Amino acid sequence: MTPDRFFSLLLALQTRETITTGDLADQVGVSVRTVLRDLRWLQEAGFPVLVERGRWGGVTLLPGGALDTSRLTPSERDHLALHGLDDEQRRQLGAAADSRRAREKVAAGRSTPPLLPLSAVVTTDNRPWYGPAARGADPSALIGDVRRGVRLSVLYRRSAEDAPTWQVVDPYGLLAKSGRWYLVADHAGVARLYSLERLAGWRPLREQRRLRPGATLGDVAAELTARWETGGTVQVHALLQAGQLERARRILGSRLTVHPPGDADEVAITVTYRDIEGVRQLLQFAESITVTGPPAARARLRELATRVIQHYS
Repeated sequence: MTPDRFFSLLLALQTRETITTGDLADQVGVSVRTVLRDLRWLQEAGFPVLVERGRWGGVTLLPGGALDTSRLTPSERDHLALHGLDDEQRRQLGAAADSRRAREKVAAGRSTPPLLPLSAVVTTDNRPWYGPAARGADPSALIGDVRRGVRLSVLYRRSAEDAPTWQVVDPYGLLAKSGRWYLVADHAGVARLYSLERLAGWRPLREQRRLRPGATLGDVAAELTARWETGGTVQVHALLQAGQLERARRILGSRLTVHPPGDADEVAITVTYRDIEGVRQLLQFAESITVTGPPAARARLRELATRVIQHYS
């Protein structure tokens, strides 16, 4: 960005509460694409420029970002407001000296307030919502063997099994996600996630791990988690009371798809599960949700609800 466009942009933003990128481009004398690039530059330089897209959007210079022009002479303010001229054209107009003094005064007078430390404005909490504290194998005990780069024999119980079994895996490393720890490893050449909550034990072997060529921990972990979140095969369609939509987004996460229009009393949604048993999760919405299909999902919900009624009858 040239110094001329820098000051022209800021002055244009300072004189209008909100301005469209098209009007801003016309005023500065460049394309909309150039204006958008210059606005990103201003944001990265620390100016509080807010860019809102859409029909009712625009560009706004927030408080604290205005230029202080009080020390400029009328002539300097006039020359500074010129836009679309480079330094040579200003010299040809005899405006070079006034423009240079104006820029120096504004630059010297601009002071950026000190930023608050990140630790004062950011906090983290990786615990899952409503979930108990994680149990199972201690990641600090497992990480030592993982860092040795050897194969592991793990005693692991899958969710559908009653007892754990031994299997040999080639570990990539550990993944921390939503307050839980997972071992990321290949078993028989297939990548898998092993929850440390169901890891009953392990033994390091005297063989080096055998990873697939080019595979990394980050890539494999991203592939596995994406598969868990979006790899479901059962799509459950339902009508949900609009007042429960935010709660549903928090609980169902990426399983949930909301269909337009979303401003009615009831909202059409689709929830994706790996199998039909996933509909158990929808029981917590009680009468706020009406499952419309598939028939197997409705039948399973009726069966589960009947069991609950019988249990409390």
